Amino acid sequence: MQNSATGLTTAFINEIKRRLFTESVFRLKKCVNELSEEQIWYRPNNSSNSVGNLILHLEGNVRQWVVAGLGKNEDVRERQKEFDEKGPVPVEKMLADMDKLMEEVNQILNKTSTTDLLEVRNVQGFQESGLSILVHITEHFSYHVGQITYITKMLKDKDMGYYDGHDLEAK
Repeated sequence: MQNSATGLTTAFINEIKRRLFTESVFRLKKCVNELSEEQIWYRPNNSSNSVGNLILHLEGNVRQWVVAGLGKNEDVRERQKEFDEKGPVPVEKMLADMDKLMEEVNQILNKTSTTDLLEVRNVQGFQESGLSILVHITEHFSYHVGQITYITKMLKDKDMGYYDGHDLEAK
């Protein structure tokens, strides 16, 4: 029989997986599959990021916070390169890299214990618990997928249909 802490940890990890894998990565890929290479690297101005930059940034952030931080692996991130890239980086490579990274994240999440969630680590100069690491990457990923969705809708004038088949007026 599970104790309540283990049950809560399992429920929390499952929710993180749902939000990251089922929602955010799915939506990111749906958007990218609508865009041409030129559109993926489109920047409206020098202060804005392209979809390609945002994908590279998400990969760097998740690798730093989960693989290095929570998973206690070496931090190899070079953050500025994520934004300096002008492309094109082949979309197939970026999506394959994302899939490989998410496999690593899944393996780390599968091994994450209640103790791991409470342990504080240094990540990107911040002192963060495993719990705060997972909250951060989930909200950060969702935030940037929202930007990618906005860019896609702006360029394609298309509803992405994320909620097709769901009655959003249900009470």
